[in-house]
Amino acid sequence: MKVIIVVFAVIGLGLLALWGLALMDRRADRAEWDRLTALQPEDPARFDPGMVADLPEPARRYFAYTIQPGTPLLPVAVIEMTGEFSLGTKDDPRYQPMEARQILAAPEGFVWAMRTRAGMPVSGSDSASWTRFRIFGIVPVGRLGGDPDHTRSAFGRYVAEATIWAPAALMPGPGVSWSAVDEDTARVTIVHGALEQAVDVTVDEEGRPTEVSFQRWSDANPEKVHRLQPFGAVMSDFRDVGGYRLPFRVEAGNMFGTDAYFPFFRADVTGISFPGAEP
Repeated sequence: MKVIIVVFAVIGLGLLALWGLALMDRRADRAEWDRLTALQPEDPARFDPGMVADLPEPARRYFAYTIQPGTPLLPVAVIEMTGEFSLGTKDDPRYQPMEARQILAAPEGFVWAMRTRAGMPVSGSDSASWTRFRIFGIVPVGRLGGDPDHTRSAFGRYVAEATIWAPAALMPGPGVSWSAVDEDTARVTIVHGALEQAVDVTVDEEGRPTEVSFQRWSDANPEKVHRLQPFGAVMSDFRDVGGYRLPFRVEAGNMFGTDAYFPFFRADVTGISFPGAEP
């Protein structure tokens, strides 16, 4: 009888510890979300095509399409989405229906909070500082971060996502530069402290960004070794949101542009907003 009591006590203490860890994680999510929200300028400048007149032609086309003249330049965006997220491989993708909410504030950071909507209940978040996911909201199944590899990989992700959903964060200025790749592709390079990431943005004749691609620092390979490898996304279903034209359908994955490309992330956006924007 005493053994049974001890076993249940140990299990109870373990669950209590896991619950406490999950609570701390949620508080960290909220604190980082609030920090990034506060980075939105209170009195933003308004977009004028003259601000990008010196950029390469495909970059000018990109801004002319994605930001209407007179639109407040709001670099912090909140994206709500549903879709599918793979928990497997290209050969066995095991896509899971998911819903997520994200705040994007390049070059400072991001938080992507996700939960699956079928099968094993997986939930958690990605940020510039951590990757933390749990089943049943308590049991950890992935806990990474706090090291240079994770920081560098995450930086590549949210800089690339800024080209998709937060073009105001890419206006030329300190730490942000543009160069031409070809007649339909421009490269934006963002430097933030010791971090640097270049992302290629390909646009159509109207300036609509159809794909983004870059070399991402990643260990998504059979050797599980961090190295630079292709990553990219394709975008569609553009809609007007507060003076911006942004994609509501995005597919992204590793080894973009190669036979090994695997779009493990397929999102349908349900809403985009800009914290602090006037209604």
